[in-house]
Amino acid sequence: MTRIARPAFGTFLFFAVAFALCVYFTFAAVQGDFGLFQRAQIEAESRALSAQLAEVRADVRRMENLTYRLSDDFLDLDLLDEQARRVLGMVRSDEIVIR
Repeated sequence: MTRIARPAFGTFLFFAVAFALCVYFTFAAVQGDFGLFQRAQIEAESRALSAQLAEVRADVRRMENLTYRLSDDFLDLDLLDEQARRVLGMVRSDEIVIR
């Protein structure tokens, strides 16, 4: 009589563990802390923060310009007049205020 050889339980266990490890590492590569989805999210956040940085730098340049124009070295009388009118609510005697 011939005996039919069955695969050994150890071989089955080896392939089951190898498959489980492949599934785990594939999941970690896609969904993990350093996975593809996390990388896409970090890149999108980086682009948003770069845009925000550009806006802040533009505001800083504008404020530096206004500060320089009101400094002792360079006094812009039109800007000084505008600021006094806006902050203090001042008007000239020959002007009419319309609200």
